[in-house]
Amino acid sequence: MLLGAGADAEDTIQEAFVKAFRSLSRYRGESSFRSWLLAIVANETRNLHRSRIRRDGLALRAATSNPAPEVTGDVAVDTVLAAERRATLVQALRRLPVKDREVIACRFFLDLNEEETGTVLGWPRGTVKSRMSRALKKLRSLLDLAEVRNG
Repeated sequence: MLLGAGADAEDTIQEAFVKAFRSLSRYRGESSFRSWLLAIVANETRNLHRSRIRRDGLALRAATSNPAPEVTGDVAVDTVLAAERRATLVQALRRLPVKDREVIACRFFLDLNEEETGTVLGWPRGTVKSRMSRALKKLRSLLDLAEVRNG
């Protein structure tokens, strides 16, 4: 899911590695190599995200019009509930500003520490901490609203 790359993650990562290889001579060692490389991957993902906003809307509409195959028993209930929770979370994440989504993705999806997140996003560590706190507060608020609406 890397910052929203989804199904195109492999292509995005491959493109990022090609760009990193071409830029290897510009790596100065000011941060860890991992952080430098992840910053390139994050930039490629942002580029992909900008170019596919329309396609995402179409894919979501198509997905909602195609029902999932029927499953029986508790597995079916668990599957439906998990899908609903995931959809609610994804919808709430999409409603957040881009910078909030990016900091959440770096910390929770990429499992980066604050320093690495700062390197990837080009922010000081204090900014990462404060943005993370505000982003999570906004996300909780959006999820609480969704829970109230869904009963």
